Amino acid sequence: MSIYDTLNPEQKEAVLHTEGPLLILAGAGSGKTRVLIHRIAYLMEQGVNPWNILAITFTNKAAGEMRDRVDKLVGFGSESVWVSTFHSTCVRILRRYIDRLGFDNSFSIYDTDDQKSVMKEVCKLLQIDTKIMKERYLLSAISRAKDELKGPLDLQLEASENYYQERVMEAYMEYQSQLRKNNALDFDDLIVKTVELFQNCPDVLEYYQDRFRYIMVDEYQDTNTAQFKLIQLLASKYRNLCVVGDDDQSIYKFRGANIKNILNFEEVFPDAKVIRLEQNYRSTQNILNVANGVIRNNMGRKEKRLWTENEEGKPIVFRQFLNAFEEAEYIVEDIRRHVREGEADYQDYAILYRTNAQSRLFEEKLIFANIPYKLIGGVNFYARKEIKDLLAYLKIIDNGRDDLAVRRVINVPKRGIGATTLNRVQDYATAYGIGLYDALLRADEIPGLGRSSSKIRPFTVLIQTMRSKMEYCSLTELMEAVLEETGYRKELELEDTEESQGRLENIDELLSKVTAYEESAETPTLSGFLEEVALVADIDNLESDSNCVVLMTLHSAKGLEFPYVYMVGMEDGIFPSYMSLDAENPEEEIEEERRLCYVGITRSKKELTITAAQQRMIRGQTMYNNISRFVREIPQECMSHVGKKEKQTERQKQATYIQARNNFRAKPFEPKQFTVKKASSLEYSEGDRVRHIKFGEGTVLEITEGGKDYEVRVDFDSAGVKRMFASFAKLRKI
Repeated sequence: MSIYDTLNPEQKEAVLHTEGPLLILAGAGSGKTRVLIHRIAYLMEQGVNPWNILAITFTNKAAGEMRDRVDKLVGFGSESVWVSTFHSTCVRILRRYIDRLGFDNSFSIYDTDDQKSVMKEVCKLLQIDTKIMKERYLLSAISRAKDELKGPLDLQLEASENYYQERVMEAYMEYQSQLRKNNALDFDDLIVKTVELFQNCPDVLEYYQDRFRYIMVDEYQDTNTAQFKLIQLLASKYRNLCVVGDDDQSIYKFRGANIKNILNFEEVFPDAKVIRLEQNYRSTQNILNVANGVIRNNMGRKEKRLWTENEEGKPIVFRQFLNAFEEAEYIVEDIRRHVREGEADYQDYAILYRTNAQSRLFEEKLIFANIPYKLIGGVNFYARKEIKDLLAYLKIIDNGRDDLAVRRVINVPKRGIGATTLNRVQDYATAYGIGLYDALLRADEIPGLGRSSSKIRPFTVLIQTMRSKMEYCSLTELMEAVLEETGYRKELELEDTEESQGRLENIDELLSKVTAYEESAETPTLSGFLEEVALVADIDNLESDSNCVVLMTLHSAKGLEFPYVYMVGMEDGIFPSYMSLDAENPEEEIEEERRLCYVGITRSKKELTITAAQQRMIRGQTMYNNISRFVREIPQECMSHVGKKEKQTERQKQATYIQARNNFRAKPFEPKQFTVKKASSLEYSEGDRVRHIKFGEGTVLEITEGGKDYEVRVDFDSAGVKRMFASFAKLRKI
C-alpha cells in the first residue's frame, strides 16, 4: 500500500500536482501539513534533488515540527531539504551576500531591546519628545512601513505636512542610519534587505532561483507584502510555487498580514491550479455547520464549505447571563461538574476570549474552585506590569512602609530619579531606622542629594494628596485619580501601539475589579481591597502538571484544538471589538473579527459553548451590550434550546431588555445609562445649603434645567465642587 493511498482525493491531487503555481485552500483541520510533507516525499520520488526544495513557514516551532515529520516520512536525503522560517531563510542568504549592499557579512541582528536602545538615541539626537511620541510608537510605525516595503523617502511623500508623520519619517531615516553604522539589521530588515539584494543583484537572484526550483509556503494567508515579494522573486523563473493557506483564518492584519496575497494569487499567477481541502478531521459536523454559517457572511473570501465523516455531534450551547460574574461562575462550575463525573480531564477544556484583560474573572473563579489552569499568550493578570505598578501605588497610599512598592514606582512614569539618589535615600533610612518613603519625605535633610530632592518632592506630594483624597473619595475615584495624576494612562494612550492598547484594557479591568469590590464589600476600604487581591495574586502556583484548564485569547488559539471549548464575552463591543465597529473602514475590520470567530469555533472537537452577558463592567462602568452579531449569524438549528416555552421567555426578556435601554449600543468608556423621571420642581434653589449622603454639606452654585433632568453644581465643604443630576443626587435642603 502506497503512503499516498492514505490521503483523501483532494489531498492526493495536491500532492501529485508538482509543476506550476498551485494554491491549496486548506480549511481548518483539513490536514494541510500532512499534504506538504507528502508532497516533499513525492517530489523526491520523482527525482527532484532535496536541495532544490524549499519549505517555508512562520514560527520556529512549526518549522521544527515540519522538519521532524519530513525526516520520519522521507528518511535518507531529507536533511538536504530547506525547511525553515522566512527569517532563517533570509539570514542564510544575507550571511553570504549582504556585502553587495554595503554591509559586512558578520552583521548583528537586533532584538526588541536593542531596537529600543537605538531608538532612544535617535530620539535624543532628533530632540523628539518621548512623552508625546514614545519609542515603541516610532518602532511600530517603522515596522509597518517595512512590512509594506516602504523606506523613509516613501513616508516623506505620504507625510503631506503632517507633523507626526514627518517625525516618524525623520526617526526612520536616522534609525536606519544608526543600524548601518552598527552593521546591524532588525528582524524586519532581514526580509527587506533580502528583497533589496534580489532586486539589485540579478546574479544572486538567479543562483537562488536555480537552487530552489520547488517552493512551498505554509500559512500563506499570514504573509505581508515584503514576504510576498520575496517569494514572487524566488519563484519567478521556474514558477513551481505551492502556497497553502486559508483566507478564512487570516487574523493577523495588526501584524502586517495582507489577506490580498492569498485572495489575489490567481491574478499574479493566472495559470495557477486551485485545490480546496474541505474535509475536516477535527470537529463534529454540527460545529462545522456553525463555522460555515458564520464565515459565509464575509464578502472578501474564496468559497469553501467544511464537512466531515465524524459524527453529527451535539448542538452548540449558547447561554446569556446577567453579568460577567455569572458567566465565569457557570463555566467554572460546568468544567468542575464534568471532571467530577469522569467525563473529561481539565486539560480537555479551553476558555477563549477576545482580549487578555478578560482572563481576570476566570482566573479568580478557577483559583477559588481549586482548579488548575494555565494562561497561554499572557501572564497572570495580577502579575502584569501595569497591574503591579498601579497596585504598588495603592500599597504606598495605604501603607508607606512598603519599601518594595516605593522602589517599583518612584520612577514610573519617569521622574529622573536615578539609582544613586535612591541609594542615598536608602542609606539615610537605614541610619535613622525609618522606611524608604518616610526618608523620601525628608529629602531636603539628606546630605548629598542636592537638586535631586526637587525630583523627589512631586512623588511625595502625589502620595500625600492621594492619601487626603481617601477621606472623601470612593476607591474607584481614587484609582482614577492615581491614573490621572501620575499620567500613567496618558502615557500609554500616546504610545498608541497594539501592546499599549492591551495594557490599557488591563487597567480598565483593574478599575472594574475595584468597583466590583466596592459594590460587594460591606465596608469597602483600600486595605480590604489590597488584601482581597493578594489572596488571588499570591496563591501558590497550581500548575503542578499538564492537566490544566487552558485560558487564552482567540489569536493565541490558532493552530490548536481542544475537545471542549468555551467562547466567552460574545457581545457587540467586546467581540467584535468596539475598535472594529468604530473603525474608518468597519466592514473590513468586522470581516477580520468574523474570521477570528471562525478560528475560535473550529478549535473545538466535540462540544462548543458560547456565552454572553447582558451587562459587563468595563473601566468601572456597567455597559449594556447587544448579543454579538456573530452569534446571531449562527444557524438556529445548530444551537440547543431547553424548550419552546423557556426559549420564548428568553426572547421576551431580551426584547424587553433592549427596548428598556432604547437599543443602547455600548461604546468605549461611556457612562452608565439610566432611565430617570424628572421632578416637576426642586425643593432647593441656587445659594441654598444642602446635604448629600456621601459628600456631606455644601452650597448650591448653579442649577441647569435639561430635557430629562436638572443638573446641579454644588460646592461641598469637604469634597469640593461636584456636578450631578438631581434625580440621583437626592440632595436635601438644610
